[in-house]
Amino acid sequence: MRWLILSIFVVCFLISGLRFADNKAEPYPLVYPANFGGRINVPSNNPTTREGVALGRKLFYEKKLSADNSMSCGTCHRQKLAFTDGLAFSVGVDKSLTSRNSMSLVNLLWVRNFFWDGRSASLEDQAVFPMTNEHEMGQSLETSVRKLQQTPGYREMFRKAFGEGDIDADKIRKALAQFERTLISADSPYDRYLAGTYQPTPQELRGMNLFMDAPAPERQVRGANCGHCHGGPKTFKELFHNNGLDAEPADSGREVVSRQAEDKGRFRVPTLRNIALTAPYMHDGRFGTLDEVLDHYNEHIRDSPTLSSFLKGVSNEKGGRTLMLTSGEKADILAFLNMLTDTTFINNPAFSDPD
Repeated sequence: MRWLILSIFVVCFLISGLRFADNKAEPYPLVYPANFGGRINVPSNNPTTREGVALGRKLFYEKKLSADNSMSCGTCHRQKLAFTDGLAFSVGVDKSLTSRNSMSLVNLLWVRNFFWDGRSASLEDQAVFPMTNEHEMGQSLETSVRKLQQTPGYREMFRKAFGEGDIDADKIRKALAQFERTLISADSPYDRYLAGTYQPTPQELRGMNLFMDAPAPERQVRGANCGHCHGGPKTFKELFHNNGLDAEPADSGREVVSRQAEDKGRFRVPTLRNIALTAPYMHDGRFGTLDEVLDHYNEHIRDSPTLSSFLKGVSNEKGGRTLMLTSGEKADILAFLNMLTDTTFINNPAFSDPD
């Protein structure tokens, strides 16, 4: 009798295994230029698959993940705005405002610290904050699980993505992270220039050189000093800096996470990918235009004990107290920044709402 029970169990297990094998998730091809580098961030327990990405994309635009069924991740991260929302502060389900500007979701495959203060070390962990925060989507993961369990189609999508139809909070986080890792922007004019298939205008070239160079008036080299933090093909570095917005920061930034005084007023260096589409700018959305951003770095850096060393004593004139770019040089830099707009990315149907 014991042998018979064991045999029945083994047969059921094999049949179950065959059923799941027929629905084995297929690896998702993450395609990007070689100059982006292979230091990608994909956890071993959440490989990127076509089925997982499809589920994550569906969940990204699913309004049932919010307390009043009015918001999704896509509400504050709109594709046409390079996955920002055009607001200084986003509006949550309770109509209150978030404390910081909504960051662009782009090239997250290479990011290791998420949010302006870097409080989360993975996309899986990051996803929990906006979904459960009472001033954002405002709903517990347990409630989200129950809603999805009652929604036709989701059990099958979870089964295809994870080999079983059980819906739980961990799989929701993992699916969202899988989709977000596919949001790769790599077809701007700047990318095509790096690939040798686009010839920049003279103004764009001047702007690019100014952007990348640090001022060295003793050698007659003029520069905007942007490359220290935004150089390289991805236009960001995994750094936190105080960029001189305030002499006494109202928002402590990274200090809240690290509990180190030297991190006061420091924030994550964001990518400048699609920067012309992601206004307003800075962690508090204080600047409405790129002209205002350039004016800040050129003329209005505020000194403080934690001000980035890259911004101290930098000028294009000997003995200058500010960067001292000319109006023509600012126009050149803006021309280069517009080269970072990737129209393929913001119109890619693979990133849009599937419904």
